[in-house]
Amino acid sequence: MTSISERDDNDKKNSVPPTDALDVLLRFGALMLQAGNTAFRTRKWINAITPKLGFKAASVTVSLDSITVSVRRRSDWLMAMRDIGPPGINVLRIAQLERLARTVRADGTPAEIAVELDEIESAAHQYSIEQIAAAVGLASGGFAFLNGAAAPETFAAAIGGGCGQWLRLWLTHRRLNHYAAAAASAIMASGVFVLLAAAGSRLGFGFAQYPAGFVASILFLVPGFPLIAALFDLLQYQTLAALSRFAYGMMILLSVAFGLSLVVAVGGVDVTRQPSIELAYALKLLLRGVASFISGCAFAMLFNSSLRTALGVGLLAVGANGLRLILIDVGMMPAPAAFFAALSIGTVALMIEQRYKIPPIAVTVAPIVIMIPGIYAFEAIVFFNHGQMLDALQAFASCSFIVGALVMGLAVARVLEPAIM
Repeated sequence: MTSISERDDNDKKNSVPPTDALDVLLRFGALMLQAGNTAFRTRKWINAITPKLGFKAASVTVSLDSITVSVRRRSDWLMAMRDIGPPGINVLRIAQLERLARTVRADGTPAEIAVELDEIESAAHQYSIEQIAAAVGLASGGFAFLNGAAAPETFAAAIGGGCGQWLRLWLTHRRLNHYAAAAASAIMASGVFVLLAAAGSRLGFGFAQYPAGFVASILFLVPGFPLIAALFDLLQYQTLAALSRFAYGMMILLSVAFGLSLVVAVGGVDVTRQPSIELAYALKLLLRGVASFISGCAFAMLFNSSLRTALGVGLLAVGANGLRLILIDVGMMPAPAAFFAALSIGTVALMIEQRYKIPPIAVTVAPIVIMIPGIYAFEAIVFFNHGQMLDALQAFASCSFIVGALVMGLAVARVLEPAIM
């Protein structure tokens, strides 16, 4: 039997125009997707609040730039579609929306939920452009060190990465096309590195690890968030959303490669790799940990994570990347070492979600990005431009194996989720 309070709640919901409730549901999903959340988690949380808005069932179709929701109330079906707008990344917004879906009252009205959505949407970014640019600059320096660069290259990579990120944010806030902004930022970051390297060489500073620092200056442009979201969606059969995200990520990569190729051609960048700097092993482990921590925290800040989440991501990056590098030091090939590191990241992310209710994607992307083999990708671009096809294919194959291993590590963790949880 239905209690009096339940009947009152149902009468209250049925008195609300269904179009108002549907609009709130659609807006909730659009905000989720615009913040970078995966399609399958967006569907999950839409289904969680659907009965609280008086609907019996909901069907959701998602692509990169639009969302369509069909709902049933009594015997009637309603359908509406909404544009999402330019894709972005906002981990804090994802967490706030998921918290709203968990805590919204069964007797809540669409108007009350809309007010909460207004507050979430209007919340300012936690970090200023200058803070994010500085953090990304430090991360770029960390990347350079992790790739074997010495102090001059690390410094130049940090300056180039910071300048490139500042330009990217400045152009994005002025609504420039994302692909054009990525290409311009790649030119800025790598161009600043080349200029600093030329000036440093004239002043007597040796730039022995030129490719390592050059690549590190633009690694922040790797679209890790949409590509990993596409992977998670593929694992959950959200094929349309996954393919559109993947296409977006590949277009960003091509734009970055275009900008990088221009600087390579104009600056005559040398691709000859030199041996990594030699340090005492204990000191090397310590500096690796510091570089991994800074890089992980910086990317978490870029994704608008809370300070606590950013610090946690930094610690996760220290453990996972340290594991990968130690496995390589003891003789394991880079691809299987990357697999085990990614598997550890995926497993820890699931445990963090269970205990702290933090979306897994919020803590997986940053540690994964710092393990992407940028040197091989850079060599493939340069060799293709120079017509050295065999060398280019070899570099591309090495890059693909390592990236594939990172993807498989995350995928295995996701597949093993029922056993882990």
